[in-house]
Amino acid sequence: MKKAIIFIIAVGVLGSLLFSVAYTGKGKLKGIVKDESGNPIEGVMVKLFSLKAASGFNVVTNKKGEWKALWIRSGMWYIDFEKPGYEPHKISVEVSSYKKNPIIEVVLKKMEGIEISKDFLDKINKGNKLFEEKKYEEAIKLFEELIKAKPELKMINQNIGNCYFAMEKYEKAIEYYKKALKEKGDNTEMYIAIGNAYINMKNNEKALEWYKKADTSKIKDFNVLYNIGVIFYNNFNYKKAVEFFKMAVDHNAEFADGWYQLGMTFVALNKTKEAIDALNTFLKLAPNSPNAQTAKAIIAAFKKNK
Repeated sequence: MKKAIIFIIAVGVLGSLLFSVAYTGKGKLKGIVKDESGNPIEGVMVKLFSLKAASGFNVVTNKKGEWKALWIRSGMWYIDFEKPGYEPHKISVEVSSYKKNPIIEVVLKKMEGIEISKDFLDKINKGNKLFEEKKYEEAIKLFEELIKAKPELKMINQNIGNCYFAMEKYEKAIEYYKKALKEKGDNTEMYIAIGNAYINMKNNEKALEWYKKADTSKIKDFNVLYNIGVIFYNNFNYKKAVEFFKMAVDHNAEFADGWYQLGMTFVALNKTKEAIDALNTFLKLAPNSPNAQTAKAIIAAFKKNK
């Protein structure tokens, strides 16, 4: 099973990214940012980060609230939307280089009763920079100081949780994710973050308990979908496993392990055609995989018995 990754990036964790051609490709993204009344918001900082390239860049919305990211590589991208006076918003998107990506529409909510100055945001971004530099203990210290200065901003607990997650201190990560969850209430991303921590603690039962709280339609990270599928597979719930493996490869058609596991689950369900199709796709993507011989043997056996 793949090790779960930090699914969410809290409060501008993508700030101060270095420009790099490593993220360039043939994909295109477009979006629009509006307020709760449907009015476009100008001057929103849109921070894009490629998981594959481990780099990214920033763009700013125009008067119509529109932004563009052209010639970017395929794969998972994390996107943060920030503007003083509005609650930060973060999403993850699977970018395709061979088909048109949907226009991303985001609604930013105004902060009520909480004023965040530019200086305060700069300090948050400084903490995020420390996180990027893997100076986790320094980042935690700074974030704790910020919470002490503004106790109402409990969402910063999420940043601290991310630091502990990166340090592989998963119990501490869960502790702070739960603090952030108290502030955010029902929140799919937080449920997944907690589930990911339990996955890495090899506590699949608890992970599934938290994953089940999440709205699966909002899960865009194929690794998370794959991990959920593996849990169902290991518990012999093959129908549910197929559901999540399918979603994983739908979000990343080049995810070879996802196709292999999908094929093997169809084998368990005795669905011959579906198993052959999935395993053939796997072999095209990863012909030199250690699992290639197993896949070929299964396909040959099915064809022989036709």
